[in-house]
Amino acid sequence: MERIIIDGLSFSLPLFIMAIGGIYSEKSGITNLALEGLQGVGAFTGALAAVLVAGSFSDQSQAPFYLAVVFAVAGGTVYSLLHALLCIRFKANQVISGVVINILAMALTAFLTKYLNRSVFGAASDKFVLGVSARITVPVLSGIPVLGAVFKDLYPFEVIIVLVALGAWYVMYKTRYGMNLRACGDNPHAVDAAGVDVGKVRLVAVMVSGGLSGLAGICFAYSISANFSSSIYVGYGYLAIAALIFGNWTILPTLGSCLLFGFARSGGYYLVQRMQMPSSYSDLVMTLPYVVTLLLLVFFSRYNRSPRALGEIYDKGKR
Repeated sequence: MERIIIDGLSFSLPLFIMAIGGIYSEKSGITNLALEGLQGVGAFTGALAAVLVAGSFSDQSQAPFYLAVVFAVAGGTVYSLLHALLCIRFKANQVISGVVINILAMALTAFLTKYLNRSVFGAASDKFVLGVSARITVPVLSGIPVLGAVFKDLYPFEVIIVLVALGAWYVMYKTRYGMNLRACGDNPHAVDAAGVDVGKVRLVAVMVSGGLSGLAGICFAYSISANFSSSIYVGYGYLAIAALIFGNWTILPTLGSCLLFGFARSGGYYLVQRMQMPSSYSDLVMTLPYVVTLLLLVFFSRYNRSPRALGEIYDKGKR
């Protein structure tokens, strides 16, 4: 049971922080299917920074990891400006914009990873090798039966994600910006009438979604795969979108969705190992979160209430 909790959290929390980014964007009225691409570009940027400075630190140093986190957030934020430009400035179809950004991100990161490995590092490889970040255990709390697993073998990024999530919750529900953001997703014309620039509110929201997606991407790279390649994040962005939809675009219920997905994944792996099944069954287990998504879609989608102006192109002249 402890292993299920530990592994489940290491998958759920990056998914959760990426879903929060999606909530910020969609609560402002901008449909964001681009989480997958934002995650990938952010992870690529962070991984490249870590590889470039790795030789300057010892093998045990965690400095490259923290540097990678900073650059991943920056990379995702900058790349999200493309989605904001298309959707806010040029009033493009938001769904199409998200899909194109995802495709572009996968192609671009795959090309750049191979090119940089060959030209800079002299290696014919399609990935950046990062290793797995160190883990920490909280004394005393980790000794609590069952629940103590939450405080055992933690990745540093799990602590970072919890702190960032608390900050995101506070900004969303306790600040004037958060109030304006939520209003933009329901009635942008009323926000404009109150003298608030709808475009700026939405721009910041999309940038937040990019930064948080980049953070999620580098966390997946440092935990699940121990390397970066263009294939490691495939599907996780869409899973985060499913989580925020089932969470009704609110942060705490979305956490529940992410935990469900994470524990379904880690529980499946545990069963494969416990029953001593062939390793090929581990690949099948990776589909469990998506199976759970389909079941939730069948039984609970009728209760979802999206922001009323979600996906609508805002035209100030129609006020």
